[in-house]
Amino acid sequence: MGGSYALKKHKASKAWMREHVNDPFVQRAKAEGWRSRAAFKLMEMAERDRLLAAGMTVVDLGAAPGGWSQVAAARVGKGGRVLALDLLEMAPLDGVDFIRGDFREEAVLVPLAARLAGRPADLVISDMAPNLSGIAVSDQARAMHLAELALEFALAHLKPGGNFLVKVFQGAGFDAFRKAMAAAFAKVLVRKPEASRGRSKEVYLLGLGLRPRQRPE
Repeated sequence: MGGSYALKKHKASKAWMREHVNDPFVQRAKAEGWRSRAAFKLMEMAERDRLLAAGMTVVDLGAAPGGWSQVAAARVGKGGRVLALDLLEMAPLDGVDFIRGDFREEAVLVPLAARLAGRPADLVISDMAPNLSGIAVSDQARAMHLAELALEFALAHLKPGGNFLVKVFQGAGFDAFRKAMAAAFAKVLVRKPEASRGRSKEVYLLGLGLRPRQRPE
C-alpha cells in the first residue's frame, strides 16, 4: 500500500514538473525577469480593473517569491509603497518593504500595521494558500480561513473606497465569504486570469470600493 502510494505521488510530481517546465507563463516569466508566473495573473487583473497606479500604498499578503510585489512596485513607482509579508523568506526587491512571519499571528500583524504608520492602504492583495495535505475538506477550510484573515486585515487597513483582491478556492465556505465581501465593498467581482490553470479551483474575488462604515474607529 505504502509503495503504491509513493509511486503515485512520484508520478504526479514528475507530471507536475513536466507541465511546469513547458508552461508558457513559466517560460515567459523567465524570459522577462519576473519572479513567478503569478506575476501575469496580477498584471491581467490590475489592467482589467485599474487596480494599480503611481503613488499607491499596496499591501501584499503571501508575497513570496515576489511575483506580485514585483508587479506592484513597478506600477506604484518611487512615490508609492509596497509592504509584503510571507512565512517564507523572500529575496529583496527594490521598492518593497518585506516582513517575514506567519500572518495568523498577532506578533506579525503588529509590525505590519506599524509600518503603515497610520496611512491606510489603497489596495490589499492576497495570493495566500495553505500547504496542501491532500485532504480536501481540511485544505478548503484552511484556505478559507486565510482568506477571512486577509479580509479582516483589509477592513482594518484599507482607506474608504480602497480595493481588495484575494485568492479563494471554490467549495465549502466560498458563498458565505463572497457575501461577507459584498457587505463590505460596493462591488464584488470574480476573476479567473488566463495564467490561472484551468483545472485549478482557484479564483480571485475582487472587492471594489470599501464602504466607509467598514473602517473601524
